[in-house]
Amino acid sequence: MTTTYALLLRGINVSGHRKLPMAELRDLLEGLGHGGVRTYLQSGNAVFTTGSDAAGDALAAGIGEAIEERFGFACDCLVRDHAYLAAVAEACPFPADELEGKQLHAVYYSEPVTADRFAAVDAGAFAPEDFALGDRVVYLHTPDGLGRSKLAEAVLRPSLNKGVVNTARNWNTVRKLVEMTAA
Repeated sequence: MTTTYALLLRGINVSGHRKLPMAELRDLLEGLGHGGVRTYLQSGNAVFTTGSDAAGDALAAGIGEAIEERFGFACDCLVRDHAYLAAVAEACPFPADELEGKQLHAVYYSEPVTADRFAAVDAGAFAPEDFALGDRVVYLHTPDGLGRSKLAEAVLRPSLNKGVVNTARNWNTVRKLVEMTAA
């Protein structure tokens, strides 16, 4: 059975660092035996199909190793299937249809997120910004965008995220990846 996945890369093509051209990423994924490879934007989003029995974490590890071998730098990778991506979008506790894409973000995690991890973050101190926990995701509502968000700084602080892979996508990208993996 063939499964369609989204690949989410963290921290590539930012300010001219860790350059990974999307055409080369497509070639790399095809070289690993994946089909139907498409990319979205330059920030490390790809969709592919595979008949492999490997689960998302195993696929992510293999892709991460291939990226390091080919491009010479380590790159955190998350691989998620359509069902997961659609469930994340559907479970959003914020009024996604009423917000601009830049005002709402999903921060995908490599493992479950718990209230204990974020207990030190007083969400009320950052109002009107807010966050909520989901299935391996943190939803961030940032009315002025992620780049100016003090709440995002607090939630994404390295000390709170030690030992896990996470990567953020704005809501436009969340929707697009759901759409792209549905085919």
